[in-house]
Amino acid sequence: MVCLLISITILHLVTLAMLLTATLEKWWVWEDSRISDLWYNCFHDNATDTWLCAATDESDWLQSVQALMILSVVFSSISFLVFVGQLLTISKGGLFYFTGLCQAFAGLTVFAACLIFTFHRKEILNDTRDLSKGRFGYCFILAWLCVPILFLSAMLYAHLRKRQ
Repeated sequence: MVCLLISITILHLVTLAMLLTATLEKWWVWEDSRISDLWYNCFHDNATDTWLCAATDESDWLQSVQALMILSVVFSSISFLVFVGQLLTISKGGLFYFTGLCQAFAGLTVFAACLIFTFHRKEILNDTRDLSKGRFGYCFILAWLCVPILFLSAMLYAHLRKRQ
């Protein structure tokens, strides 16, 4: 039982770190000398060998992706705090339904954010550049990887019973 609790806790913390990285880092879409994320558009200046960044143009689709990614971090954080609280207070045989529900909501919000970004990237990036030349960055891939992991941990929490 102890090994199961430790592995679930590590899985939860790894997923939370992946969500934070996907939300805050700058590599959602990139091409040769430009990168874009949820907060900034950056390009590489060869003369000074630095990245120059400017805030992204706000669009409704971008704001929805930003809000959904932040909500996923909040839901996952609440889920972890509730899990720790339930470990200390729940009676023997109790289930961790609320923790699993919060993880499922975190998974749904990340899934919705990734879908919106995938299908509306032209409106989100609001750019004249050819989007077929760019590639999705590692933060976008991290966000997609979080979806099945969050649903898996939600199922684990829903079936987990507290034992002595």
